Amino acid sequence: MPRGKTTSKVTGKPARQLLFSEALRQQKHPSAEDSPPLPCANMTEDTQGATMDRILQEISAVSRKLEDMENAMVALTAETRSMRLDLAGFQSQMSGLDQRVTTMETKVASWTDRDLELSHLRSKLTDLEDRSCRNNVRLLGFPEGVEGAEIFSYLQDILPKLTGMTFDPPLEFQRAHRLGPRRQDGKGRPCPIIACMLLHLQACQLLQTAHTQGLFRSGNLEIRMSADFSKETADRRKAFLSFSTQLHRLEVEFGLFEPARMWITKNGESRNFYDPEDLRTFLEGLQDQTQFMEMTAQLPQTTQSPLQST
Repeated sequence: MPRGKTTSKVTGKPARQLLFSEALRQQKHPSAEDSPPLPCANMTEDTQGATMDRILQEISAVSRKLEDMENAMVALTAETRSMRLDLAGFQSQMSGLDQRVTTMETKVASWTDRDLELSHLRSKLTDLEDRSCRNNVRLLGFPEGVEGAEIFSYLQDILPKLTGMTFDPPLEFQRAHRLGPRRQDGKGRPCPIIACMLLHLQACQLLQTAHTQGLFRSGNLEIRMSADFSKETADRRKAFLSFSTQLHRLEVEFGLFEPARMWITKNGESRNFYDPEDLRTFLEGLQDQTQFMEMTAQLPQTTQSPLQST
């Protein structure tokens, strides 16, 4: 027997040829575990044809489903790509918005500092205007045209008579004029006269006398004198004076000092207010405290505590 060749005991064929034949047979006829069941040998041709048609239909249905899934995946991929582009655009827009917000915050911060600076400058201008008016005396009640052409001579003659004071040296004015347009018809309240005294001491004497006497009368004239302030200061003084009735009701001692400072005293405690809103807040709290004390005082007084009675 030639070397390297073996033969089967039954057929006498080489072993390699047997293995190849066995593999070919298993490929043509797979086992029951690895392949779906084939039609029985006794099935008719019509039954086998119907079975094959059903299998082909199922394969066609699966193919259509796979095709639909492929189309859906293509659409989903396109939509995902579009969403990525939109997201990239949104990120770019958000980056631009962040930069704009940062710029606006910087501007707002600078505006806040500028507003504080403007407020400080406005308060300084108001203070300078009030200081420039320290020698002014505001005269209310003089009829229109009563002063004639020589307002200095008229005031030098009428003011000592109204106040009953003797001025040494005589009253001297730096300037004097009426505020507002002249009223020719005589209707309405006459415009006030602003008299700027040359000497600050004389202005203080007139204002002190006006604070003591209040109203000056001479014949048909009823004259009031007051200090001259800027509009901002005058508005604050007016706001402070609007609390006079409430201060009296709460039995609070108060006084309004120049230029616009409200001083109050309650239960031996004194406070100064420069802003009317701060005074409003304080009085609201004081009123609530007063109402609480009044309600407590109206409660029936018990001579024995509840714990002792038990």
